[in-house]
Amino acid sequence: MLYKLEKPDLSKVKTEKTAAILAPILLKNDPVMFKHVEEVNEPYLYWDKIKYNSASEGITPEGFWMMVKYIRKGNMKQTAIRSEDGKYFTWFKLPILDKILHDIDFDCGANMLSTGRHDNAKEDKIYVYRGIIEEAIASSQLEGASTTRKAAKQFLTEGRKPKNKSEHMILNNFNAMQAIESDYKNKELSFSLLLEMHSLITKETIENEAQGRLRRDDEKVVVSDTAEDIIYHIPPQMTFVQEQLSVLMDFANNKLTEPFIHPVLKAIMLHFWMGYLHPFVDGNGRIARLLFYWYLLRGNYWTFAYLPISKAIRNSPKQYGMAYVYSEQDDNDMTYFIDYNVRKIIFAEQEFKKYLAEKSRENAMIHRPAAAKYGLNDRQIQLIQYYVGNKGRYSTIEMHINANRISRMTAFNDLKRLETAGFIKSHKRGRNVYYYSTEKINELFINDQK
Repeated sequence: MLYKLEKPDLSKVKTEKTAAILAPILLKNDPVMFKHVEEVNEPYLYWDKIKYNSASEGITPEGFWMMVKYIRKGNMKQTAIRSEDGKYFTWFKLPILDKILHDIDFDCGANMLSTGRHDNAKEDKIYVYRGIIEEAIASSQLEGASTTRKAAKQFLTEGRKPKNKSEHMILNNFNAMQAIESDYKNKELSFSLLLEMHSLITKETIENEAQGRLRRDDEKVVVSDTAEDIIYHIPPQMTFVQEQLSVLMDFANNKLTEPFIHPVLKAIMLHFWMGYLHPFVDGNGRIARLLFYWYLLRGNYWTFAYLPISKAIRNSPKQYGMAYVYSEQDDNDMTYFIDYNVRKIIFAEQEFKKYLAEKSRENAMIHRPAAAKYGLNDRQIQLIQYYVGNKGRYSTIEMHINANRISRMTAFNDLKRLETAGFIKSHKRGRNVYYYSTEKINELFINDQK
């Protein structure tokens, strides 16, 4: 069954009365009613969320909705994105959006990192690695990967081979994010690059024949809730998809003649566009989110590599799906999707700042003279902090390499010196060596914070 949004019955709206109320709002002479309209635009709400709210005794919910739609349509901007019926998607630049985008620009510079220690390129690599791991896990979980975050993070940091489809999905996403950060961000988007990305994220998860190619019309692909037998989106026919992919690539490569659109908004639009076209048999959501990162990293929004947006989306997957549905079924109004994603970016930034503040607090707990006495470097101190926060857990050379993006020899020397100093002890099991902490690590912490 195809899901359809509930629509208000506007036939019972007294248009003359509504127009009489609307005029003062447009002139901003009715601050109370104007405030009601602003409240349903920030966040951007559909009829099903506002129909029970009485804006005024003098107007019905349907009449209020008609006014909201009139104001929205009067401020719409057309995008390059078209639906299969030939209509363009539009968006409403909310009054608060300029401030939000300004804050994102500001936070995506050095300011975001001022809360914690951020001294050099080595720390850049650590933050990027953390962000890529979190994004790879969350993006895969959104697509059905059943592995827990804790287990997934451990298998990635240990560098072991995936054991099942869920782990393959996560590893593929991790490799694709790394490829974007190190290589793809330097390339224009092309069919070959898009297919290469798809091959990367679907390796060992779908039939080889379906990897790195567009779907066919005889392959029935839909976005659905199988538990409730509800279809939320039927992708367009492939003739239309292939035509639109060419336009999408020109848009992504900034080759279209169009008014300026903020890079963050363009990245969100690419995310939506790929999700709407659904050009592959599988992996469309992951590809859509990869394009979001590709566009921003290509545009030098480098701190987005630190921000796992999918982790924020994972906390509200139903809202994420409905942002697509509202955008498609409410007159191609993409503002729903933009509003949802901008808020998730803000949330991801806030979470990253909390993480930096926590790392700063942990650094303050280390007794620096004691650390200096043993000649510990920052990597070794971070490892000791890991042990303190993860009682009974182990580390390995592979985990230390991956966490710090260092060579095997450097990792071996770090661990050997910690073991020689008595802070860790090694246990060999088979071919693997596991390192556990000892009680001596307490010497490194300030007494009143043990």
